[in-house]
Amino acid sequence: MPSNKQRRQAAQRHLQRQLERRAELARKRRRNLLIVVTVAAVVLVAGAVLLVTQLGDDDTTTADGGSSQSPAAAAESPVPPVVNPDGTVTCDFARDGSDTDVGLPADAAAAPAQGTTTLAVATSAGDMTFTLDRTKAPCAASSFTHLASVGFFDGSPCHREVNQPTFGVLQCGDPTGTGQGGPGYRFYEEVTPETTYPRGTIAMANSGQPGSTGSQFFLCFVDTQLPPDYTPVGTVDEAGLAVLDQIAAAGNDGSFEPAPGGGAPNTPVTLTSVTVVQ
Repeated sequence: MPSNKQRRQAAQRHLQRQLERRAELARKRRRNLLIVVTVAAVVLVAGAVLLVTQLGDDDTTTADGGSSQSPAAAAESPVPPVVNPDGTVTCDFARDGSDTDVGLPADAAAAPAQGTTTLAVATSAGDMTFTLDRTKAPCAASSFTHLASVGFFDGSPCHREVNQPTFGVLQCGDPTGTGQGGPGYRFYEEVTPETTYPRGTIAMANSGQPGSTGSQFFLCFVDTQLPPDYTPVGTVDEAGLAVLDQIAAAGNDGSFEPAPGGGAPNTPVTLTSVTVVQ
């Protein structure tokens, strides 16, 4: 029979093995938890990137990440705007490689960086007034004014609506209604780290890449939480917000899901005319 000393030694070995097994289980639990947290973080980041990319002007990037540009012409890369000695701004409107050509803003070399421009916007859902802020976004205001003056927006649909508590927008500005159309040129974003998108903001969409702003824009009918990557070019008046609220109340068809991107508005919206008032 084993002696007391042998029994104590056996018990100690048994206890040691138990402690080792428990430590190994603890290590596995920590490793599995780390894997779960890492995967969750990747999913969240991917979802945010997809959300932002899908908000963008898709004349350079499609929803699946592919290119939708025509190979007929070489695309140019725009550079950020430059402030001139007289306070005006030089805007680089670079060709995007597509076949669309509605000309370039005449004041590209000296875009005013003060004051506002007013646009009368008639839509199938009601009338709005846009006020473009040339102080905050001289290049975007210059482009928007130019496109309105040549009738680029007239008759175009608002192809996308997102209706979430912290992300409520109506996206317009693509005459093709596909989310892939643009004016034939693109330019650089005018943002700061403090840029936000409160209710009533008009902001320019882009593909998620620097220098990819075109003609597409979105109208915020709630305080919208987005990274400061989209140029806020102006504001919608109270009558326009009432129109947007009615459109939002009808919801969307979810065609941009399963990503959190909304879909075509259930109340079809067409920009009947966009006219420069002053």
